[in-house]
Amino acid sequence: MRKCLFLFLTGAFFTVAGYAQSSDSIKQITDSVTMHKLGDIVIKAYSENRELLETAAPVNVVDQATLAQYNNTNILAAVNTTPGVRMEERSPDSYRFGIRGSSLESPFGVRNVKVYYNDIPYTDPGGNTYLNQLGFYNIQSLEIVKGPGSSLYGAGTGGVLLINSMPTQFQNGVTVNYTGGSYGLSSAEAEAKIGDSSFHNVISFQQFSSDGYRQQSSTKKEVASWDAVMKHSEKSELSVHFFYGDLYYQTPGGLTLQEYNATPTLARPTTPAGTGAIDSKAAIYQKTFLAGFTYTQHFNKYWSNSTTLYGDYSQQYNPNLRNYSRTSEPNFGGRTSFTCKADIGLTTLQWTTGAEAQQGLTDDRTYNNINGNPQNIQTDQEINTRQLLGFTQLSWQVKSWIFTAGASLDQLNVDLNTLSTSPYVSQNRTFNNQAAPRIAVLDMLTKSWSVYGTVEKGFSPPTIAELAPTGSEVNLSLNPEQGWNYEVGTRGYAIHQNLYFDVSVFYFSLTDAIVQRVDSLGGDHYVNAGSTVQEGLEAYLNYKLFQNGGGLTHSWNIYASYTGYHFNYDHFVQLQNDYSGKQLPGVAPNTIAAGTALEFKYGFYLNINYFYSAKMAMNDANSQYSTAYNLLSGKVGYRMQRKKYEITLFADIDNALNEKYSLGNDINAINGRYYNAAAGVNYFGGVSVGYK
Repeated sequence: MRKCLFLFLTGAFFTVAGYAQSSDSIKQITDSVTMHKLGDIVIKAYSENRELLETAAPVNVVDQATLAQYNNTNILAAVNTTPGVRMEERSPDSYRFGIRGSSLESPFGVRNVKVYYNDIPYTDPGGNTYLNQLGFYNIQSLEIVKGPGSSLYGAGTGGVLLINSMPTQFQNGVTVNYTGGSYGLSSAEAEAKIGDSSFHNVISFQQFSSDGYRQQSSTKKEVASWDAVMKHSEKSELSVHFFYGDLYYQTPGGLTLQEYNATPTLARPTTPAGTGAIDSKAAIYQKTFLAGFTYTQHFNKYWSNSTTLYGDYSQQYNPNLRNYSRTSEPNFGGRTSFTCKADIGLTTLQWTTGAEAQQGLTDDRTYNNINGNPQNIQTDQEINTRQLLGFTQLSWQVKSWIFTAGASLDQLNVDLNTLSTSPYVSQNRTFNNQAAPRIAVLDMLTKSWSVYGTVEKGFSPPTIAELAPTGSEVNLSLNPEQGWNYEVGTRGYAIHQNLYFDVSVFYFSLTDAIVQRVDSLGGDHYVNAGSTVQEGLEAYLNYKLFQNGGGLTHSWNIYASYTGYHFNYDHFVQLQNDYSGKQLPGVAPNTIAAGTALEFKYGFYLNINYFYSAKMAMNDANSQYSTAYNLLSGKVGYRMQRKKYEITLFADIDNALNEKYSLGNDINAINGRYYNAAAGVNYFGGVSVGYK
């Protein structure tokens, strides 16, 4: 133990990220209405492997029980049950994923959130995260850390997303799933589990297609994956993960309020100001291959190490309203962490230290877009990015108290060479982070009730998409976002352990916030927006009305979550416009998610879910707001189980109230082109067949 203390005092920086595990595939549906002990879920974030009640951080888990309550085509609805987390879809497979408003600046995708896939850094060194490349069945559970994860994960003021693709309970067998639905939706998956107690293999192939609700919004996706875990002994384990995704989706573009009200299914039309989405054949063609390896070894009863190496390659073609871009992005890197854990009398000390390194090499060429074909090059750029991260964390448990302190150092180096000019232009920018600390304290007041508080600094350099937007001027003068988050929370059980609650409040002060601007042709550029003040309340309740009930009912669960935000610009002056005190656009001040899951005997089940979003500002001036909306969905199914096989039939209805709403607005768009209309009432149905 003295060696652990000596190494800590002499100071090094190095961790391991993990993932919440959940139930295996077919049993997951049964558990969807059974009140599992949420507080007993083991949280791998911050490398402490503690139960949720003992975790001093705002962490939520979206497990298979939650995913199974909705249609099995994407994770959006299930993710939006988590307070503080917002997932949007402007058209099929065009996602935004944000934590506490982190996607404010992002035209699409993920921003200010560090994503890991089975311990593999999935966010590339340039800040891009192709979350839509994964298929629905690649995700067994999500562990969501809200707020800066600075002590172990480095850059990211929004939070951390840990994706797990492996089932906890492994059993040999084959499963086939199919779902069909409105607007030509078709989703199929075949999965085989092969192996034994020391060698697990999960091989999967998924196909998804949809014509889309709007014009120019069809999509096709195929994903093949292989996940394996090899246990050499009780002290060592190797996990291997491969996946290949081939994705094509059309981008219909934003509508004005008049167009949205008159014909919401319309794609952005051609006008004197520019070519529309159909004439431009606006779409994204995207292919990604990823390979990663993680080796975990326990040297003795004190020391262990986990090391991950990975490589990935993404290729993207994007005909759009302004141009036609073609990018290739090879990336590689790794992560290693050492953990020392020892008991000293009645206390436990754990120290985790490690490092992460990523290298990206991007070729980005932009052409004129002539009816969906590239002609006459506009720009030719080579972008080299290198990100280095060092981290350390010490945790000390004494009686009912758990104290955690950690810090990280993060550096991003960007080399950008523009080859389409004569002479060519070479630019460089290095973003150095000051130490980003995190301090947390938790007290287990009783065996079923805890309170915690955290103070942490967040840091997010601009992404490559913001420094060098496609077809727009390079702007290496953008500054990193950084700020301090102060938070207190409580978790526990009440009413004879039947009610689980999780409540937190936070205050986050951010400087140099990066916000998006959209020109008349849909092009993006970015500016630093001074400072913001973000205050929030997040609450989640899950109540087990009964389990193993009499009559025809087996169990009945209800849940509710609430997010209340007061996000404002503290000081933001741009040219002649003073937006100080204005509400941050793109963030709803209030959202509610609620639902019930009822399981009957003889295999029948019923899920009903509700989501409400208040209106939100669409621009910095707060001159226009979206409308509030209410969404109601339901799922009914029947499950037949035998010794060797199981068959499940189900039917879904989405947006049962036929609400008119925009799920994914284009913030600060010129000419008021904010709106991306979502589908009205639509239907799904499917079957799952499993053989053990």
